[in-house]
Amino acid sequence: MSDTQSVCPGCGAVNRIAEGRPREAAKCGKCAAQLFDGRPVEVDEAGLWRHVGKSTDPVLLDVWAPWCGPCRAMAPQFEAAAGRLAAKVRFLKLNSDTAPEASQRLGVRRIPALFLFKDGKVAAQSAGAMTAQQIETWLAEQGV
Repeated sequence: MSDTQSVCPGCGAVNRIAEGRPREAAKCGKCAAQLFDGRPVEVDEAGLWRHVGKSTDPVLLDVWAPWCGPCRAMAPQFEAAAGRLAAKVRFLKLNSDTAPEASQRLGVRRIPALFLFKDGKVAAQSAGAMTAQQIETWLAEQGV
Protein backbone atom coordinates (compact mmCIF):
# COMPACT_ATOMS: atom_id res chain seq x y z
CA MET A 1 0.00 0.00 0.00
CA SER A 2 1.17 3.55 -0.61
CA ASP A 3 0.14 7.10 0.20
CA THR A 4 -3.35 7.98 -1.01
CA GLN A 5 -5.11 11.18 -2.04
CA SER A 6 -8.55 12.27 -0.94
CA VAL A 7 -10.62 15.36 -1.71
CA CYS A 8 -11.92 17.28 1.30
CA PRO A 9 -15.73 17.16 1.45
CA GLY A 10 -15.77 20.67 2.91
CA CYS A 11 -13.39 22.82 0.86
CA GLY A 12 -12.44 20.56 -2.06
CA ALA A 13 -8.72 20.61 -1.32
CA VAL A 14 -6.74 17.52 -2.32
CA ASN A 15 -5.07 15.89 0.68
CA ARG A 16 -2.34 13.27 0.83
CA ILE A 17 -2.79 10.59 3.47
CA ALA A 18 0.44 8.89 4.40
CA GLU A 19 0.64 5.11 4.33
CA GLY A 20 -0.03 3.61 7.73
CA ARG A 21 -1.89 6.67 9.08
CA PRO A 22 -5.39 5.99 10.44
CA ARG A 23 -7.76 7.22 7.75
CA GLU A 24 -10.61 7.68 10.22
CA ALA A 25 -8.62 10.46 11.92
CA ALA A 26 -7.47 12.23 8.72
CA LYS A 27 -8.16 15.96 8.55
CA CYS A 28 -7.92 18.45 5.71
CA GLY A 29 -4.64 20.35 5.62
CA LYS A 30 -6.44 23.46 4.37
CA CYS A 31 -9.66 23.75 6.42
CA ALA A 32 -9.09 21.09 9.15
CA ALA A 33 -12.39 19.32 8.36
CA GLN A 34 -12.51 15.59 8.96
CA LEU A 35 -11.94 13.84 5.61
CA PHE A 36 -13.96 10.72 6.47
CA ASP A 37 -16.90 11.53 8.71
CA GLY A 38 -19.15 8.65 7.69
CA ARG A 39 -21.67 10.72 5.76
CA PRO A 40 -22.25 10.94 2.01
CA VAL A 41 -21.04 14.15 0.38
CA GLU A 42 -23.54 16.18 -1.66
CA VAL A 43 -21.76 17.32 -4.82
CA ASP A 44 -22.46 19.38 -7.90
CA GLU A 45 -21.01 18.45 -11.31
CA ALA A 46 -17.66 20.14 -10.67
CA GLY A 47 -17.39 18.48 -7.25
CA LEU A 48 -18.17 15.08 -8.74
CA TRP A 49 -15.42 15.30 -11.33
CA ARG A 50 -12.97 16.70 -8.77
CA HIS A 51 -13.55 13.75 -6.41
CA VAL A 52 -13.42 11.23 -9.24
CA GLY A 53 -10.35 12.72 -10.88
CA LYS A 54 -8.24 13.60 -7.83
CA SER A 55 -9.02 10.84 -5.31
CA THR A 56 -7.13 7.55 -5.31
CA ASP A 57 -9.92 5.95 -3.28
CA PRO A 58 -12.89 4.25 -4.91
CA VAL A 59 -15.84 6.64 -5.27
CA LEU A 60 -19.46 5.49 -5.03
CA LEU A 61 -21.92 7.93 -6.59
CA ASP A 62 -25.67 7.90 -5.96
CA VAL A 63 -27.53 9.79 -8.70
CA TRP A 64 -30.94 10.71 -7.30
CA ALA A 65 -33.74 13.28 -7.49
CA PRO A 66 -35.88 14.83 -4.73
CA TRP A 67 -39.17 13.81 -6.40
CA CYS A 68 -38.13 10.13 -6.69
CA GLY A 69 -39.74 7.87 -4.04
CA PRO A 70 -37.19 5.02 -4.37
CA CYS A 71 -34.38 7.60 -4.12
CA ARG A 72 -35.80 8.99 -0.89
CA ALA A 73 -36.28 5.45 0.45
CA MET A 74 -32.69 4.52 -0.36
CA ALA A 75 -31.14 7.70 1.12
CA PRO A 76 -30.93 6.42 4.73
CA GLN A 77 -29.61 3.07 3.46
CA PHE A 78 -26.89 4.82 1.45
CA GLU A 79 -26.02 6.88 4.52
CA ALA A 80 -25.81 3.75 6.70
CA ALA A 81 -23.46 2.07 4.23
CA ALA A 82 -21.37 5.26 4.11
CA GLY A 83 -21.11 5.21 7.89
CA ARG A 84 -19.68 1.70 7.83
CA LEU A 85 -17.38 2.06 4.81
CA ALA A 86 -16.37 5.74 4.91
CA ALA A 87 -12.65 5.08 5.28
CA LYS A 88 -12.61 2.70 2.29
CA VAL A 89 -14.94 4.40 -0.22
CA ARG A 90 -15.93 8.03 -0.82
CA PHE A 91 -19.77 8.18 -0.93
CA LEU A 92 -21.16 10.98 -3.10
CA LYS A 93 -24.72 12.11 -3.87
CA LEU A 94 -25.58 13.98 -7.07
CA ASN A 95 -29.02 15.47 -7.72
CA SER A 96 -29.86 14.59 -11.34
CA ASP A 97 -32.20 17.59 -11.61
CA THR A 98 -29.41 20.08 -10.88
CA ALA A 99 -26.71 18.14 -12.76
CA PRO A 100 -28.24 17.14 -16.10
CA GLU A 101 -24.94 17.21 -18.01
CA ALA A 102 -23.28 14.76 -15.59
CA SER A 103 -26.36 12.53 -15.66
CA GLN A 104 -26.28 12.52 -19.45
CA ARG A 105 -22.52 11.91 -19.58
CA LEU A 106 -22.94 8.92 -17.25
CA GLY A 107 -25.87 7.59 -19.29
CA VAL A 108 -28.34 7.62 -16.40
CA ARG A 109 -31.62 6.09 -17.51
CA ARG A 110 -33.16 5.15 -14.14
CA ILE A 111 -32.73 6.52 -10.65
CA PRO A 112 -31.53 5.88 -8.11
CA ALA A 113 -28.39 4.94 -10.01
CA LEU A 114 -25.12 3.88 -8.42
CA PHE A 115 -21.77 4.33 -10.14
CA LEU A 116 -18.54 2.95 -8.72
CA PHE A 117 -15.44 4.79 -9.93
CA LYS A 118 -11.95 3.37 -9.66
CA ASP A 119 -8.93 5.23 -11.00
CA GLY A 120 -11.21 7.92 -12.43
CA LYS A 121 -13.31 5.54 -14.55
CA VAL A 122 -16.67 3.85 -14.07
CA ALA A 123 -15.89 0.34 -12.83
CA ALA A 124 -19.47 -0.78 -12.18
CA GLN A 125 -23.00 0.58 -12.14
CA SER A 126 -26.42 -0.43 -10.89
CA ALA A 127 -29.91 1.06 -10.97
CA GLY A 128 -32.69 0.73 -8.46
CA ALA A 129 -32.95 1.11 -4.70
CA MET A 130 -30.79 -1.05 -2.45
CA THR A 131 -30.54 -1.64 1.27
CA ALA A 132 -27.32 -0.81 3.10
CA GLN A 133 -26.43 -4.51 3.16
CA GLN A 134 -27.05 -4.83 -0.58
CA ILE A 135 -24.83 -1.79 -1.23
CA GLU A 136 -22.06 -3.30 0.90
CA THR A 137 -22.40 -6.70 -0.79
CA TRP A 138 -22.38 -5.09 -4.25
CA LEU A 139 -19.22 -3.14 -3.37
CA ALA A 140 -17.57 -6.33 -2.08
CA GLU A 141 -18.44 -8.06 -5.35
CA GLN A 142 -16.63 -5.22 -7.13
CA GLY A 143 -13.51 -5.80 -5.05
CA VAL A 144 -13.99 -2.86 -2.68
